[in-house]
Amino acid sequence: MDRVLSGMRPTGRLHLGHFVGALDNWRSLQDKYECLYMIADWHALTTDYSDTSKIQENVKDMLIDWLAVGISPEKSTLFLQSDIPEHAELHLLLSIITPISWLERNPTYREQKKELGEERLSTYGFLGYPVLQSADILIYKATLVPVGEDQLPHLELTREITRRFNYLYGEVFPVPAPLLTKTSRLPGIDGRKMSKSFDNCIYISDSEKTLREKVRHMITDTERPRLNDPGHPSNCRLFPFHTVFNAKRVSKISIDCKEAKIGCTDCKEELSHCLIEYLKDIQIRRHELEATPKLIIDILEEGAERARKIAKQTMEEIREALKISYKL
Repeated sequence: MDRVLSGMRPTGRLHLGHFVGALDNWRSLQDKYECLYMIADWHALTTDYSDTSKIQENVKDMLIDWLAVGISPEKSTLFLQSDIPEHAELHLLLSIITPISWLERNPTYREQKKELGEERLSTYGFLGYPVLQSADILIYKATLVPVGEDQLPHLELTREITRRFNYLYGEVFPVPAPLLTKTSRLPGIDGRKMSKSFDNCIYISDSEKTLREKVRHMITDTERPRLNDPGHPSNCRLFPFHTVFNAKRVSKISIDCKEAKIGCTDCKEELSHCLIEYLKDIQIRRHELEATPKLIIDILEEGAERARKIAKQTMEEIREALKISYKL
């Protein structure tokens, strides 16, 4: 069976963009493959190194969201990156063979330095995070990595590092292949990309009152100034949400919008109702998990034990390949 590795940085509560962009796909993958899902707390340090006070709480909140939407510790291995020291050891070994030029051309490196600030991210850790990302994948000999098309350059760097290692030391690792996932992109309530940094998210854990308020403030069709004007669903920020969470009615809504049979207020009311219904069982499960913190600890400990078993075996093979498995 192919092995899948994916993960997220612990940034706290997850929003609907995370759900449609990753979690919904993870949920289906665990029925087809051997899946390892990692809470990437070391990766969080590459940008948030100056204030680590929220990471522990963020880990808990994110894992609760994973479990609430159906990511199962019985079907998948759920673990904390820093619980597996082999990630760091392999990261060191891979960093020795990775040219700096490969890292500097990484598009995310350039984009985030521009967005978050040159001074804040001029660190070795941030420059080298793709090498740690490669170690995360290779330590489990993952054969598939779920990515969107925009993430293909990141995975290609891992594939280049893998080929270089295998060329130098022998065929230790399978070259991981992209598992392309088609995901819906949900805008934030202000029309920009849904992002915590923009404070424009609808969270999986939002209360009914908060959810209605956020939908009420969402930007709709800017080219429809009057109720009796025909609408343009492709120009409306609500329509992608209807596509995902109101699939049975989305065609009818599109027609009614174009024919001015439904107004934006009514459209928002229907979307609020659909989101509340969709998230109801997820939020019930979330409240149950919040009341059982010991269960969260147990899940991470069990996941770490399973992941560590694989990682230790891989590191033994790596040391043999590098001729550093000394038997004096």
